[in-house]
Amino acid sequence: MSQPIPVVVNGATGKMGREIVKAIASAPGLQLFGAIAHNPKWEGQDIGEVVGLDPLEVPITREYEPMMAMLSQEKQLGVVVDVTHPEAVYHNIRTAIAYGVRPVVGTTGLTLDQIQELAEFADKASTGCILAPNFSIGVILMQQAALQASKYFDHVEIIELHHNQKADAPSGTAVQTAQLLAEMGKTYNPAKVTETEKLQGARGALAEENIRIHSVRLPGFIAHQEVIFGAPGQIYTLRHDTTDRACYMPGVLLCVRKVIELKTLVYGMEKIL
Repeated sequence: MSQPIPVVVNGATGKMGREIVKAIASAPGLQLFGAIAHNPKWEGQDIGEVVGLDPLEVPITREYEPMMAMLSQEKQLGVVVDVTHPEAVYHNIRTAIAYGVRPVVGTTGLTLDQIQELAEFADKASTGCILAPNFSIGVILMQQAALQASKYFDHVEIIELHHNQKADAPSGTAVQTAQLLAEMGKTYNPAKVTETEKLQGARGALAEENIRIHSVRLPGFIAHQEVIFGAPGQIYTLRHDTTDRACYMPGVLLCVRKVIELKTLVYGMEKIL
């Protein structure tokens, strides 16, 4: 029988992290090896009890690099799932790769330059890494439908709506959706008039190939996105709504199992489906 994959969850006490801890703890072939949380109030507590499970005998720690060092000593290749903060994620990924630990990253906010640097670093280390702006299969299907629609529509805008504790805007999913549309080889939204913004930012952020992204932050939302195409006489709207973070867990588990087979960085879960 093969050894279970040891997994550390970084950001384990956040909303997403708690769900991931539960999923890892109950998944066959995976072992919850460690739990990291930045807030000192959690230090030393059993992560199982914190997330509402029976004790898992995994104490929460604030020490990231020592945990990566410990994980690197395991016989089976280790994985760290990062759901932390945009300001910390670049350093977290580089540190993990330096120790031979495979990162699965749901944290967004990395720049294109940072992603390129991490891809080169992972290549040199022959270490797999998955950056997943979204772990939901429904979001990937929405993006694929948008690419099909882009062949027939020249006008498109993106609206993303999230809870008001999300630190980065626009969302990684919206940025990735715009990038995928831009790669279709056309420029969208040909101007019909000379626009004037009476309030700066009223028309949203301008992504590649003239695609506008609009961000909404309100309590009550979890994660939602619309891709709206327009043409004379018709509007075609694609929308995905997250009603529970449980929808991300099959994608997280898939990435954890796949990343140990990789030798390079992969951007987007659709590439491993």
